[in-house]
Amino acid sequence: MAATFHRLTVTEVEPLTDDSAAVRFAVPDDAAALFDFAAGQSLTLRRTIDGAEHRRSYSICSPAGTAPRIGVREIPDGLFSRWLVREVRPGDEIEVQTPTGSFRADPSEGGRHLCIAAGSGITPMLSIAATVLAHPAAHVTLLYGNRTTGSVMFAEELADLKDTHRHRLDLVHVLSREPRDVELFSGRLDAARLRALLTAVVPTGDMDHVWLCGPFGLLTDAQAVLAELGVSRERVHVEHFFVDEPPPQLRHADAVADGVTSDVTVVLDGRSTTSALARDVSILDGTQSVRTDLPFACKGGVCGTCRAKVGAGEVDMVRNYALEQAEVDAGFVLTCQTYPVSDDVTIDFDA
Repeated sequence: MAATFHRLTVTEVEPLTDDSAAVRFAVPDDAAALFDFAAGQSLTLRRTIDGAEHRRSYSICSPAGTAPRIGVREIPDGLFSRWLVREVRPGDEIEVQTPTGSFRADPSEGGRHLCIAAGSGITPMLSIAATVLAHPAAHVTLLYGNRTTGSVMFAEELADLKDTHRHRLDLVHVLSREPRDVELFSGRLDAARLRALLTAVVPTGDMDHVWLCGPFGLLTDAQAVLAELGVSRERVHVEHFFVDEPPPQLRHADAVADGVTSDVTVVLDGRSTTSALARDVSILDGTQSVRTDLPFACKGGVCGTCRAKVGAGEVDMVRNYALEQAEVDAGFVLTCQTYPVSDDVTIDFDA
């Protein structure tokens, strides 16, 4: 079933730092099942400004089974982030899409979890840590990088979580612009520091799952170091909270001749729609004119909201920062970054 938008009432806007806040929503009883989220998933918010529709995706920071709550850090001149942090008040209604995303933790597994985050990348990690620790056999190690103590989002909640699960939660703050008592915890959370931390302080050999969220540079460094240390790719789960610069294409599709089209069939909510689509236009952009209900948020290959499965035909996905390799191997694509190649293509959003 495709994600849909609902008008949810804001019940709380809690300042976290000078430039961030947590926003909590009330979910009506008749929509409770639709907003039953897994730890690590996200919500897409929609608003219309001067007649133009805008969407942004934010990770849920609350534990699974509770009211959805998002953490937002203000971006200079941000259409959404400044509004949410500075202007939204309890009682306001916001259009919110039902939870999406394959970055999710299963609390029934227990096991040992390593979470690595920086900045606002802590948002899904807070949900994951609080959710999996509900299992009495779970253990979580959280490495969290920030500039200063004052820029740490959810500082009090993390401290409370540590107090509650003193023997099963290891919390390590690494600050880049503020000295700490332990030199290893002072500086950027880059490849060298991660390598030192993951060998001297947090051995990775017995970790069942590794969760990564933060700036693009941190994620690539962490993935490289984890691979060096022998952590299998299947155990590493990545959420790109934001990308510092436009991501490179995975490959460059050959230019197509003018006027060449493909018949693209889109399946959503059990309804199929076929249209002729130019091969130099993404499947999402090309089919939105005939299916205005298609799910999307960032259109940059990062959030994963537009995920769908190729049912037939050949396509070319030029960027992917949201799908895990197992999903790609199973035929899933990000439709905002995928172009038709064969004469006939079927894309299934219900898969």
